[in-house]
Amino acid sequence: MTVTVLRGVQVLDVETGELNPRGNLVIEGERIADPAARTYDGDAEVFDFDGAVVMPGLFDCHVHLTAVSADLIGLTDESPQYATAYAIGTMREMLRKGFTTVRDVGGADFGLAQAVQDGLIPGPRVLFGGKAISQTGGHGDMRKRGRNVHDPHPCGAGIGMVCDGVDEVRRGVRSMLRTGADHIKIMVSGGVASPTDRIDSTQYSDEEISAAVAEAAAANRYVAAHAYDSKAINRAVRLGVRSIEHGNLLDESSPPVFREHGAYYVPTIIATTSYLDGEGINEVEPEVREKIEVVAYKGIEALRIAHEGGVQIAFGTDLLGAANKVQMKEFDLRARVQDPIDIIRSATQISARLVQRDHELGLIRRGYVADLLVLERDPRGDITAISATSPVAVFTRGRRAT
Repeated sequence: MTVTVLRGVQVLDVETGELNPRGNLVIEGERIADPAARTYDGDAEVFDFDGAVVMPGLFDCHVHLTAVSADLIGLTDESPQYATAYAIGTMREMLRKGFTTVRDVGGADFGLAQAVQDGLIPGPRVLFGGKAISQTGGHGDMRKRGRNVHDPHPCGAGIGMVCDGVDEVRRGVRSMLRTGADHIKIMVSGGVASPTDRIDSTQYSDEEISAAVAEAAAANRYVAAHAYDSKAINRAVRLGVRSIEHGNLLDESSPPVFREHGAYYVPTIIATTSYLDGEGINEVEPEVREKIEVVAYKGIEALRIAHEGGVQIAFGTDLLGAANKVQMKEFDLRARVQDPIDIIRSATQISARLVQRDHELGLIRRGYVADLLVLERDPRGDITAISATSPVAVFTRGRRAT
């Protein structure tokens, strides 16, 4: 078994918030054998980092790897081969920034996840959901008003599939689970990029949402739901949805519901602010721009409400196409509300719990997978140690990636 030693490092214990004294982090194969060895005298590949800070690799729990642009309407006609080639570059950059696990919530399938696992392409671990499930006229229905026909078996680069009624929802969820999906994504409110729905609309009936939750639970998986306002958020959480995505219009009524049901919140603040800052705004339709203006910057207040309300907050960005270059700005936006250690926990330990991999990811512990980020300085006092400074090194599954 290959042994790797990170010599002279200070290990950040995300759970306690403490920075351990210099030591040697020992990796055997893909797993951490000793996070704080005094010495190691055996045969090993040694990396001498001389006082650098080591923390768990980062999670991004809301990505769309195959979205080659912000034009989700046009994406349905894009070549899946081209989208995959584009995703390879996106994933390489994410790994270089320190993201060792990403959760794709609409677009990526088992092939992309398998390619990373088998070492065919460099990138973070991909937890995929396949196509997101949407009602007719919902956030995943990208037909413009004059188009009446939709493909009931989409195989292109689009992020969603349309399913109406309990039976169709069950079939749609089962079809994604059949491919090995790690989670199921459903749309329970209006969205920004979709052409025919309103932001404040609720989508799917209680029975349809419950059917999706039941099917996912039967396969020991869970449901993530796109939702913006508390009317849609609270209903979905009460019906068993595990994570709420975006939630820019969340209000004070939601934190008690999250806490009662043990649900997670995945803000994606940078997703809309990036467009107003000029990243990709010319790629979207005029009606989409109008909806961006409704929710942009309101995500900061929603984050404050959730944080002060004791909600479990994971880390996500929801950037599309070229906008992925501003992925790290999500850290800086969150710093307006949260302390650095809270943001770090969000992007590591809490995200690992959300995706049900906290037994092996999100912390630096003996027996955990060696997904590691090596930094020049301690990020607990300044989040720009992560967001604005390239990592010294990134390790994934025990091997140095950068």
